[in-house]
Amino acid sequence: MSSRGVWCEACEADLPYLRGTLCEQCALPIHSGKICGHCLAHPPIFTRSTAAFAYTFPVNKLIQQFKYGEQLALARALAAPLLAAIARDDLPDVIIAMPLHRNKLKRRAYNQALLIAQFLARELHIPLLTNACERLVDTAPQSTLPFKQRGKNMRNAFICHVDLSGKKVALVDDVLTSGATLNALARAIQKRGAAEIQTWVVARTIRK
Repeated sequence: MSSRGVWCEACEADLPYLRGTLCEQCALPIHSGKICGHCLAHPPIFTRSTAAFAYTFPVNKLIQQFKYGEQLALARALAAPLLAAIARDDLPDVIIAMPLHRNKLKRRAYNQALLIAQFLARELHIPLLTNACERLVDTAPQSTLPFKQRGKNMRNAFICHVDLSGKKVALVDDVLTSGATLNALARAIQKRGAAEIQTWVVARTIRK
């Protein structure tokens, strides 16, 4: 078995780890430079992203089982590779998990991003602010919308309830696709004074 005890060593060797040169801001693979063309043209509020995997088979299926299938044992298995990818020379002051709207949380009974964030906070000895932010709007799933509509779907979706003046913040989620959801949360956090915002995600969707 692998060190995480969920899949075998042979399967781990075949997992789609993100390697090579990645955009510092959004973690997309790039041929050269530090920032991809999209981030140069449309800079997100967060300035750095860390992702362990590409969101493709079998990681996409594992995340779906974790997120919708109540396979909570996958939390540590998915979070551990992300922990290994996080640069220790630029750690934040606090961690905030992507909040779920109360309706979605009631249906699902757990927040998968919070479970990942709890593991990272414990291992890195960084405070996790569990009730700092709230999702105000029960938005349509981003995966059901065209890329161009995802930013509009998340407009004013979050509020931050705590003072983060001068703080470096890491936002934790399971998947980064267009970045609209994380950017909307980052905007709410920036309004409360955060000095620097980065994102930590298990997987990054690679657009062709």
